[in-house]
Amino acid sequence: MNTEKPAQPGTPDFASKSVPRHLARGVIGFGLIIGSIALVPFAGPASLLAAPLALIAFRGCPTCWMVGLAQTISRGRLERQCEDGVCTLAKAHPAADRNARDTSSR
Repeated sequence: MNTEKPAQPGTPDFASKSVPRHLARGVIGFGLIIGSIALVPFAGPASLLAAPLALIAFRGCPTCWMVGLAQTISRGRLERQCEDGVCTLAKAHPAADRNARDTSSR
């Protein structure tokens, strides 16, 4: 059985440090997009200038934010296992990982 680490070099990581922090970024991002569109009748096209700020909150686009949400939720809970060319997601075994780290650090 071959297990791969979840974060490999060169792989984009959109996860946050915690789920509440990630959800707050989503509220800010979606709020900016909705607000900029909703304010067009009142403030004119200048209100659309708030929409690019949402990209900063999302760290890219709404899809990037959703991928980051999945990464944040699954961080440390899932691992990819590949056998005979077939890869699946399985629950991680934190106790086994801890034991391996403890023995390798000695």
